[in-house]
Amino acid sequence: MPAESTVPDALAPPFPALGAAPPLGRGRRLPFLSLTIIGGFVLVALLADVLSPADPEAQSLRARFTPPVWDARGTWAHVLGTDRLGRDLLARVIWGARVSLMAGVLTVLLASAFGAAVGLVAGYYRGRVDAALMRVTDATMSFPVILLALILAVTVGPSFTNVVIAIAVILWARYARVVRGQVLTLMELDFITQARIAGASAWRIITRHLLPNTLNTLVVLITLQIGYVIIVEASLSFLGAGIPPPTPAWGSMIAEGRDFVTSAWWVSFFPGLAILLVVLAFNLLGDWLRDTLDPKLRQL
Repeated sequence: MPAESTVPDALAPPFPALGAAPPLGRGRRLPFLSLTIIGGFVLVALLADVLSPADPEAQSLRARFTPPVWDARGTWAHVLGTDRLGRDLLARVIWGARVSLMAGVLTVLLASAFGAAVGLVAGYYRGRVDAALMRVTDATMSFPVILLALILAVTVGPSFTNVVIAIAVILWARYARVVRGQVLTLMELDFITQARIAGASAWRIITRHLLPNTLNTLVVLITLQIGYVIIVEASLSFLGAGIPPPTPAWGSMIAEGRDFVTSAWWVSFFPGLAILLVVLAFNLLGDWLRDTLDPKLRQL
């Protein structure tokens, strides 16, 4: 029997595995408000075809700058009003939810997968490998994501794919730095030493012992970073380097209404409110996950 198979899989790790959180006690109640907001926007994004009251790109200059329904000049045909081209604002906010959430989730998954891999390798091998990878990580973290996206927009052209790539190229370094720090701590503990003595390969130690003990941290960081990515994507779209028109994106919708804030405040207000609610909900959920999954806080 190979020596590697003698490594006990039930070695007690220093941190509880993902999903092993204890029963919720005082201060550990589920964040129902955050989950409700996130779940609502996810449902809206998934069912945009059904929930949208109109084509988000359909124009009607006769209906331009129609105020929300509660205004005296409003109409039920456009519940949240219309923009300068007469496009239904509710429909554009609904479709913008799909764009923003897709950009946030895809970017974070791509960045976290690559960043976690770099952090695991750097923390395990240390030495020259660690030094080389961390210098690349430091250089990446020093590069402004807005500037990189603007460069891509000028050279290749603004698009959904370019936005995801531009943000992920910068964001992976944060995951690498956090995971590497945690792996360095894990490498000094007894259960890793026992695995090495038993003849476990580097691949087995990384995938079976180090990675599971970093998942809690990754989940918390991913949750917090989704809100950050949504803000960055909205900023890029606001500057014209993000999702190109006429595709509805919350950032570009805010930009379209910035010249009409005093006369048609609703054009920028509702997409801005959507960004506020989603980002706040993800941040609150991330804080709750951090408090719940952190073993140091479980006895509090």
